[in-house]
Amino acid sequence: MLGLILHKVLLGLLTILIVIILAGFLIHLIPGDPVTALAAPGLSSSPLVMAEMRSRLGLDLPVWQQVGLYAWNVLNGDFGRTIRGNEPVLDVLLLRLLNTFMLATAGLGVALLVGIPLGIFSAVKRGTVADAVVTIVLIIGASIPAFWTGLILLHVFSLKLGWLPVAGTGWRNLVLPALTLGLAYCALVSRATRSALVEVLGEDYIKTARARGLREHQVLLIHALRPALINIITVAGLVFTYLLGGQVVVENVYAWNGVGRLAVQAILARDYPMVQGFIVVFATAIVIISTLLDVLYALLDPRIRKS
Repeated sequence: MLGLILHKVLLGLLTILIVIILAGFLIHLIPGDPVTALAAPGLSSSPLVMAEMRSRLGLDLPVWQQVGLYAWNVLNGDFGRTIRGNEPVLDVLLLRLLNTFMLATAGLGVALLVGIPLGIFSAVKRGTVADAVVTIVLIIGASIPAFWTGLILLHVFSLKLGWLPVAGTGWRNLVLPALTLGLAYCALVSRATRSALVEVLGEDYIKTARARGLREHQVLLIHALRPALINIITVAGLVFTYLLGGQVVVENVYAWNGVGRLAVQAILARDYPMVQGFIVVFATAIVIISTLLDVLYALLDPRIRKS
């Protein structure tokens, strides 16, 4: 078990290092001169100002030196400072990342609370009209774009009923974006739960449990659901990573101050240190989540530990 954890940690660190190096090349892959784009409009033609800005950003160095310097600084915890506002990039990102994690966790909670019961229901009623109806409703729900669902929820619960605020970052503001994200992914969770349970319910030990006189809910919750947890956790982990990276639209619809909205603002403002920092921090978060999921798989399935 310890060897498995060490292997996953080393692999994760190597992945993060590669991402840091690629992020260092980012500014050189963007067409145009970053200094011209970042210089103030009234001073953009001043050679002195442009030279000073190029020196401050380290753009007067060879490319390989810039990438090496950026990687060294990041490994030492220095992500640079924002172009607009001159704030530490890492501090701004971590502050916004907390909001993004909160929204992603709430969205995942909605997806699990809705998707798992529907998946269990579909597995129990497989092949019936009820199973078909649930499947059709979930497919329709998953096909609706998140921004459209968000606008509909805003119109109904904020503008018409006045129950929830229109925009902002707070606990009451969390409800609508969490519903928007959760409803978009509950179909994926439901289908994964159904598939895993249908496979498990056909095993011989399930028939033995029923022959012993156990009630159906005992068979489902005790004997069938636990073996199916690995597939469900796998999908839940994928959904969580999707939510971290794919909620940019939802954050902008609800004016939620998360890292996705910050990334859009940085790209529009051409704040390259912030964009680079976003890539590194986001990739690091994904690597940490993936490593924790791999360890959790090993805890749930002894076969993985032995392999």
